[in-house]
Amino acid sequence: LNPPRNPMEQDVESPAIIKQPKLPKQAREDLPKKLAEIDRRKKVQRYVQKDGKCNVHHGNVRETYRYLTDIFTTLVDLKWRFNLFIFVLVYTVTWLFFGFMWWLIAYLRGDLDHLADNQWTPCVNNLNGFVSAFLFSIETETTIGYGYRVITDKCPEGILLLLIQSVLGSIVNAFMVGCMFVKISQPKKRAETLVFSTNAVISMRDGRLCLMFRVGDLRNSHIVEASIRAKLIKSKQTKEGEFIPLNQTDINVGYNTGDDRLFLVSPLIICHEINQNSPFWEISQAHLAKEDLEIVVILEGMVEATGMTCQARSSYIGSEIKWGYRFTPVLTLEDGFYEVDYNSFHDIYETNTPACSARELADMTNRTHLPLTWSLASKLSQQGLPESEQEGQETKTSMDNQGKSQQTERNGDIA
Repeated sequence: LNPPRNPMEQDVESPAIIKQPKLPKQAREDLPKKLAEIDRRKKVQRYVQKDGKCNVHHGNVRETYRYLTDIFTTLVDLKWRFNLFIFVLVYTVTWLFFGFMWWLIAYLRGDLDHLADNQWTPCVNNLNGFVSAFLFSIETETTIGYGYRVITDKCPEGILLLLIQSVLGSIVNAFMVGCMFVKISQPKKRAETLVFSTNAVISMRDGRLCLMFRVGDLRNSHIVEASIRAKLIKSKQTKEGEFIPLNQTDINVGYNTGDDRLFLVSPLIICHEINQNSPFWEISQAHLAKEDLEIVVILEGMVEATGMTCQARSSYIGSEIKWGYRFTPVLTLEDGFYEVDYNSFHDIYETNTPACSARELADMTNRTHLPLTWSLASKLSQQGLPESEQEGQETKTSMDNQGKSQQTERNGDIA
């Protein structure tokens, strides 16, 4: 018989098995919903939507009378359903008001009491009630003139009311028709055919890191005097401790060279060179993924058909800026013309791009162009030469540098 084993030895030798607690069914079903809710909370809040709408709402505006001082712009800015409702309401109210006035004149003169009296001269012939007065008001204001109801020359108050209604009717027509015409001819819908690439990219171009995005026009009628500009929206804190939310910084997309003025016949790639003046000068690929920023791009120009100014907007948040990518070419040469393939307008492909910032890249580039004497002295010091030889080498190097600087000053060159 085998002797019984020590319980302590049994505990040491046998591996411990820890069972994970099983979640209840309700908890397992609610977990994906809670995770989705957390993802929604972490979603970046845009300043400008992808379709160009500004995500800003004005609240607690107490001086609402300012909207009434510019009633024309207020009516034009209203939505179509409210605009049409006001359009119908204004005409209906004016017709009813002047219809009531015509009925009141007929009632006060006693025309309604002498409808069957052929010897009586009424203010308006064949006006026998409020309905007929309302119809006469519509005929007067719209200048229809059916000829059945007509004003007589024995009613001076009616003649005065006719003049007032004619003048006010013309003003109402000019105001309301003008509002409708301006609202219809607004170039907002023209901006729907101006497209921006879904993503912006950062890659090398001519030896420098550049931020790029693509714009295009889907219509054959072109945008005249088109220009592009970009803004970086990012909160900042000043040296004095002041916090500035959603601070706007200009992004140079060719203002100095004129590249911001576009001839938008085919899709164009807008390029921003990341240099010392760029807000992306010290941002690397790893830093970009953690940045809470937004790039707002604005394309402006005149519509060729109407001559009215049109503006299209879009934005790119940090996750929509792809590091190490380029845009796929969309322009090809066909038999006698150029063809644009808009199926590839948003396509990008990966390319070799340094993951460091533009500042670090510039520092590494400068190190590769250092003088030979500096690199030789550094090599000798790294090999562990005696201090006397290092000092002599450093003295020689400094004398050579002084001689070169003096020679440079004589030649008139400034390093």
